[in-house]
Amino acid sequence: MGKTPGENERFGIDLFNERTMQRYISEASLSVWRECVRKRTVLPEKIADDIADGMKRWALEKGATHYTHWFQPLNGETAEKHEGFLIPDGRDGYRMEFSRKELLRGEPDASSFPSGGLRSTFEARGYSAWDPTSYAFIKDKVLCIPTVFCTYSGEVLDKKTPLLRSSDALNRQAVRVLKLLGDEHTESVRVNIGAEQEYFLIPKDLFQQREDLRLCGRTLIGADATKKQELEDHYYGAIKPEIAAFMQDLNEELWKLGICAKTEHNEVAPAQYEMAPFFTDANTANDQNQLTMEIMKRVADRHDLVCLFHEKPFAGINGSGKHVNWSVSTDKGENLFSPGTTPAENIRFLLFLTAFIKGVDEYAGLLRCSAAHAGNDHRLGGQEAPPAIISVFVGSELEAVIDSLINDEPYTGREDRLLTVGKDVLMHLSQDNTDRNRTSPVAFTGNKFEFRMPGASQSIATPVTYLNTIMAQELKECAEYLETRDDRAEAVRSLIRDMLSAHRRILFSGNGYDPAWVEEAARRGLKNLRTTAETIPEFLREENVRLLTENGIYSSAEIASRNEIHQESYCGTTAIEARTMREMIRKNIFGAVSAFLSSMDGAFYFEKELKKTAGMLGNDLLQAVKDLEEALEAFEAASDPASRLEIASTRLTARMADCRRITDQLEDVIDSRFWPYPTYTRLLFAI
Repeated sequence: MGKTPGENERFGIDLFNERTMQRYISEASLSVWRECVRKRTVLPEKIADDIADGMKRWALEKGATHYTHWFQPLNGETAEKHEGFLIPDGRDGYRMEFSRKELLRGEPDASSFPSGGLRSTFEARGYSAWDPTSYAFIKDKVLCIPTVFCTYSGEVLDKKTPLLRSSDALNRQAVRVLKLLGDEHTESVRVNIGAEQEYFLIPKDLFQQREDLRLCGRTLIGADATKKQELEDHYYGAIKPEIAAFMQDLNEELWKLGICAKTEHNEVAPAQYEMAPFFTDANTANDQNQLTMEIMKRVADRHDLVCLFHEKPFAGINGSGKHVNWSVSTDKGENLFSPGTTPAENIRFLLFLTAFIKGVDEYAGLLRCSAAHAGNDHRLGGQEAPPAIISVFVGSELEAVIDSLINDEPYTGREDRLLTVGKDVLMHLSQDNTDRNRTSPVAFTGNKFEFRMPGASQSIATPVTYLNTIMAQELKECAEYLETRDDRAEAVRSLIRDMLSAHRRILFSGNGYDPAWVEEAARRGLKNLRTTAETIPEFLREENVRLLTENGIYSSAEIASRNEIHQESYCGTTAIEARTMREMIRKNIFGAVSAFLSSMDGAFYFEKELKKTAGMLGNDLLQAVKDLEEALEAFEAASDPASRLEIASTRLTARMADCRRITDQLEDVIDSRFWPYPTYTRLLFAI
């Protein structure tokens, strides 16, 4: 792949990072900026002036003609409004203008983004404000300044602000607990994120022939391909030249923005791939993941490909997730989830581990909310995606440690184990202290937790916000308990034992796909929220509202707005899919059936049989489409959100499933000359 990122002179060239800032900003200003970022304090105006001037000079030298406040509204995408540097000077000339005022604040229209009732159409003003903890960058000759986004009256309308708030909340409580454990050196704690991104690549010309892919991001109809993933020959297989060229181009584009693609490989399903970046702080990781998805689409287009992020673009094969690897470290670089060689004696590790386990158990419904949307409903619970039941996997050794603590018994431990592979010339392999459980929604993987539930198309901001907030709350409760105890060493062990005893039910190491687990989870009292419609009410549960408001993540009004947006998004997505399916069947499938039937004169017995089968299926499909249209009419006529949600999640989805079942049977009967859409075999195996 050529030079490594550290050796590549193009790495970070489009990023206004600290290395670049040293060339355009005075050392005094840079020192003040560093200190303000570290302490989360407001930059003095003079320093902001210096940074704005340096940023402008750098951008102009890079050929930028415009600047924009780049923010992340509640639709899960990114937004930008470009402003030109060039303005008239009033004397038949011009000047380049970009000062502290333009850097610090913008005014995008706040009424045209999802607001959940926080903004009316006539209340248009909103503000975007510079986030100095996130580096500016150049994209398509535009200086992009990462910002937060709020209404005229201050309500938050973006995903970045709650993420920043939750990281601050976790930082405060983690430092508080560390001091109670005798750590006088740690000044701050940060959240580290590595977001593994799964995606599909298909030929652009085939994509353009499918209305469902173009409008919905997934195939609404499609019979199984003759070959799927049964042979398991695609996973980690040799990367085809066309895909390797895309990945090489992608890496070059990402490196310009300082984004390191650490891992790239074929995934399990045909035409499916994965990219994983280096770990970085939560705010940067969130920005980088949003940029990565945008760049993936743009680079794919250059290669006559289309990049699909939908959680289930093709039925019957693996869907795509976004595995959020989450850990917490001190400003000295110590990972607080690192068990060390003797985890049973590592009190700091055990307290943080236990607090997290307790938090997942108490706020499982909220975590489930963070991964609930229409696309993920098709993915969860099958083909390596975790089930909808939240549980935590920690591995056999840590489970043994936990049980010894609960039972107040000494942990005998295990000897370090080496794996031999039968040849003296090969090195022995050390065995990790945990296996991996691909069916676990929340898995401990050595020194971090992997939240496998979020879907590939989702922003990581909300899942990380909830993980941070849950952990902050649990650490706050631990601190409040320990601050009242004199014998702190014994109090910590007692606290760990009590929390583990009360919340061990959330630990599960078995097969999450086994039907017996559903029954076992019910016996344990764990929730099984299978669909988005079942999950949406969880967000407004009293304990979740209290958690988010008391930790300063959202106001009550902001919580209500997000719940409304969540519901509108699900209903809107489902209705678009239903209308698209109706149009595909009415305008193309019926025509294909008619042409096929007309092509046969019945001279042969097999023609009679095919004609009979196709005719019967065509009649069944006509009735199924009529039923779908009735459900759509009922949905459009429903005036209250609850009724629309109920119709979308039951009648629309059921009628669409009926239409798909019959249509896919027709595809297997009708001659390919007449079928109007590229088949799964062509879509998945064209490259």
